[in-house]
Amino acid sequence: RAMSGVPRRALLWCTLVTMWELSWEQLRYSLPEEMQKGSFVGDVAKDLGLEISALRARGARVVSEGRRQYFSLQEKTGHLVVAERIDREQVCRLMDKCVLRCEVLLEGEMKVYATEVEIRDINDNTPAFKEGQLEEKLSETTAVGSRFPLRSAQDPDSGSNSLQRYELSGDDHFSLAIQTATDGEKGPELVLAKALDREEAAFHDLLLTAMDGGDPARTGTARIRVVVLDANDNAPVFSHTVYTVRVREDVPVGSALLSVSATDADDGMNGEVKYIFQKISEVAFEIFHLDSNTGEISLLRELDFEEISSHEMEVQAKDDGGLFDMAKVTITVSDVNDNAPEISVRSLLNAVPEDSPSGTVVALLHVQDRDSGANGENARVRYRLCEGQVRGAPLSSYVSVHAETGALYALRSFDYEEVREVGLWVRAEDGGAPALSSNVSVRLLIVDENDNAPQVLYPPPASSGTGAVAGWTGVELAPRSAEPGTLGDVGVSVTRWLVVAVAAVGFLLVAFLLVLLALRLRQWRRSRLLAASSGTLRAVPASHFVGIEGVRAFLHSYAHDVSLTADSRKSQLGCPGGSCCNTLPAAPPPDKDAPLLLPKETS
Repeated sequence: RAMSGVPRRALLWCTLVTMWELSWEQLRYSLPEEMQKGSFVGDVAKDLGLEISALRARGARVVSEGRRQYFSLQEKTGHLVVAERIDREQVCRLMDKCVLRCEVLLEGEMKVYATEVEIRDINDNTPAFKEGQLEEKLSETTAVGSRFPLRSAQDPDSGSNSLQRYELSGDDHFSLAIQTATDGEKGPELVLAKALDREEAAFHDLLLTAMDGGDPARTGTARIRVVVLDANDNAPVFSHTVYTVRVREDVPVGSALLSVSATDADDGMNGEVKYIFQKISEVAFEIFHLDSNTGEISLLRELDFEEISSHEMEVQAKDDGGLFDMAKVTITVSDVNDNAPEISVRSLLNAVPEDSPSGTVVALLHVQDRDSGANGENARVRYRLCEGQVRGAPLSSYVSVHAETGALYALRSFDYEEVREVGLWVRAEDGGAPALSSNVSVRLLIVDENDNAPQVLYPPPASSGTGAVAGWTGVELAPRSAEPGTLGDVGVSVTRWLVVAVAAVGFLLVAFLLVLLALRLRQWRRSRLLAASSGTLRAVPASHFVGIEGVRAFLHSYAHDVSLTADSRKSQLGCPGGSCCNTLPAAPPPDKDAPLLLPKETS
C-alpha cells in the first residue's frame, strides 16, 4: 500500500506543474518601431488556442508594466495591437535590445500569460555632432603620424542603422583613422600626414562626415579648422589616468563630485591648461558640468540610479599649443530607497456572491518598486491589510491578503442582508531603510442570493377556527421577505401607494377649501361696492370708481383736476364751473370720506 501511494503523489505533482506552466505561458512577438496606432502585433486568440467568443467571455485584457499602455487587445478579432506610437530611442534608451513586456490576463479563469514584444529599430535618426564647427590647434613642430582624437558623432539607432564609418576631406596634410574602443564604439582620429609649416599655411579647413549603415544611409557633417601654432614642446599630464568616484543618487544639484588635474611644464600661454569633455554620452552631457579652468565636475541635474547606474567619460587636458593628455572618469551612482512601491489592482471581481465559500479569491494586487538591491527587490515587498471594521466586527474576520502574492481572498461567506459592501485598504511596504509604502483602496460589492423565504404578516395565524367570521371564504395575505427583490418589496410598495393616495386626497381637499374661500371673498367685495353705489343717485367723480363697469359714462359727464404736493399731505381739487348734464354734482355725506381721494387740508 505504501508503494502504491508514491505513484499517485507523483501523478498529482505532474498534473499541478502542468497546470501552472499552462497558466503562465509566455507569448513573444516582434514589430518595428514608429508603427501607427492600431497596427497588428500578434494573434493572441490563435496563439492561446481560444475562440474569439471564448476570449471575450473570459474577460481577456492586456496589463502593461509601468505607467504607459503601449498595447491593447481587440475584442472582435483577438489581435494584440499597438495602443500608442512607440519610439525605440525613447523607450529603450541606451539599450541594445528593446523588449516591452505586458501580460494577457483572463479574469474569468485567473490566468496570466506573460507577453514580450521586441521593438526592432528602423533608421529614423541621422548621425550628428554636438558641434558643427571644430577647431584644432597644432604646433608646426608636430611630428608626422601624430594622432588627435576628434569628437564622435551620436546616432541613437542600433544595429546596422547606427553609426558605421567616418570620412575626411579637404586637405592632403591630414588623414583619418578610426579607433575602436573596448566596448566596440568607433571614434575618429585626425592623423598628420605631412609636416606643417605656419609660414606656408596658417589654417587648414577640413570636412568630417559620419555615416550610418541604413539603406539609404544617413550622414552628418562637421567642419574642422586646424590652426598651426608656433612650437610647444611640453604637453599637459594628468595626475591620474583613471578617476573613479561613487556618489549617492540623492546628492543635491550643484554639488562638486570630483576634480581632475593636469600640469604643463611650459610657461606662459603654452602652459595654460583647459579641460573639455572629449568622449561623453548625451545623457551624461546633460547631467555633468566640467569647469574648463579648474577641472571640477559638478552636477547639473538630479541623478537617478533607476535610469543609469554608472557614467563613463573621457576628459581632455589641452594647452594653448594644441598638446593634450587624456584621462578616464567613472562616476558610479549608489541607490537609495527613494521609490515607494506602486500598488495597483490587477484583477477584481465586480461583485462577490454572498454565498462565496471561504478562500474565494476576490482580487489580485500587483506592485512595482523601481529601487534595486536591498532597497527594492520586489520579493521583499509585503502586503498587509489595514485595520478596519464591518458592522462592529474586525475587517480581518471577513477578508485577508497574502503577504507575498497580494491575493485578496474571503475568509467566510457574506450575508447580503447584513453587509452589502465592504471597503478596505491594502498597504504594500518594501524592505528598505527607511521603508516606503503605498496604499490602494478596494471596494467589494456583495451580490444577493435568494436565501430567505417570504413570511405571512396578515392576517395573523389564528389559534383555532372558532374565531372565523361566518361567510368568510378567503384571506388576504401581506407577504414579507428579507430579500430586497420584488417579493421583499411587495409590502413596502403597497404602503407607499397608500401614503401617496392619502397625500393626494389631502391636497385636493385643501385646494377646494382655498378656491371656495376665494369665491366667497370676491362675492363679499362685490356686494360692498354695490351697496356703496346704491341709494340716492349721486354724481361721483371718476376717481371714486375702481373696476365698476360704466365708469366711462361718468368720465364724459365730469372732469376734475387733482394736484398733490410732495412735501405734505395737502391736496387740491379743482372742479369745472358747468356740466353737460342736467344735474348738479352732489357732495358726499359729511359723515363719510371719499374712499379714493386724499384728505384735503386748508392752509
